[in-house]
Amino acid sequence: MRTQHEPGRCNLVAMSLSANDLSELIELWEELNLTSADHNLSHVEALRCSGTVNQTAFLHTLSVLYIFIFLVGLAANALVVWVNLRSDRNRYETHLYILNLAIADLCVVATLPIWVTSLLKGGQWPFGESVCKLTHLVFSVNLFSSIFFLACMSVDRYLSVTLFGDTPDSRRKKVVRRLICVLVWMMALVASIPDTYFLQAVKSAHYDGAICRPVYPPSNPKEWMVGIQLSFFALGFAIPFPVITIFYLLLATTIPPTSDQERRVSRRIILTYIVVFLVCWLPFHTVLLLDTLSLLNLLPFSCRLENFLDVSLHLTQCFSLVHCCVNPILYNSLNRNYRYDLMKAFIFKYSTKTGLTRLIDASHVSETEYSAMTTDSPM
Repeated sequence: MRTQHEPGRCNLVAMSLSANDLSELIELWEELNLTSADHNLSHVEALRCSGTVNQTAFLHTLSVLYIFIFLVGLAANALVVWVNLRSDRNRYETHLYILNLAIADLCVVATLPIWVTSLLKGGQWPFGESVCKLTHLVFSVNLFSSIFFLACMSVDRYLSVTLFGDTPDSRRKKVVRRLICVLVWMMALVASIPDTYFLQAVKSAHYDGAICRPVYPPSNPKEWMVGIQLSFFALGFAIPFPVITIFYLLLATTIPPTSDQERRVSRRIILTYIVVFLVCWLPFHTVLLLDTLSLLNLLPFSCRLENFLDVSLHLTQCFSLVHCCVNPILYNSLNRNYRYDLMKAFIFKYSTKTGLTRLIDASHVSETEYSAMTTDSPM
């Protein structure tokens, strides 16, 4: 198991160590009982695994990528939150999910500057244990919430078309959606507590500084590590991805045959929802499962495998956060209601006397109509 700690790293760890801290890596392996005879791993063999990647260049590359995600994600999600708070909340059914999704993504990217600061310090954690736990908790809760809200939206859109397409958006449905949002946040908090509880700012015995990483009970640390990794895989991908896929595919089958062009565009949008989630998260969870198999000794230890997992986990985790930048575009910009609200907020803010605002208000379609794609292309 690598001690490189960075945001999300499946809540396994918190930031990255420099190449000079290989002794810390050996220290953690000993803690997880990975230096026992059955692994045939000695300190000399561990040293051979270092040096394949320039750690300084790698950490700086990750920092640049995280800064890019932070800037784009911050601007896009802040805009979505602002527009949705200004608009008529009763206009379309999934408004509440979209707003909470944007808030969750906004909070995720808001923690990135702290992680980047640690990366630029070679993996050292200068902020203390309280900030270590708090930053990780905020990141983890909102990351889980973002994924859960995507699943909720897929179910809600399908049910809105098939069961409630001809009924008005009643007060009871609004209350149910609010309760679902509260439940999602509570579930995300519960899912984030275990690993956050074990996080500590551990002072290094080999240099003047500390690192933010989980310290599991010494009696069974490897079991805790494996359990947390598997729980993240289940809650972050294995459960939500089938839900998103099934309900969006079912939604695609409900599209009425108004025209071949509309059906193609509508189904292309629905396919995009599925593909984007898959592309963002499948690489990370694939590498995560390989890392779990390695921890369980189901994969033989080798320096090539260790270095591959080390680099791949960092890169795929970074890539997965691109969803914080894509979600505002995918779930808002393709929605005509959102585009109209955006135009109204910026272009027609002071144009009520011209009648343009009233024209836009009259042009809105319901979310049920949008979900069913019964009108012209939302593109």
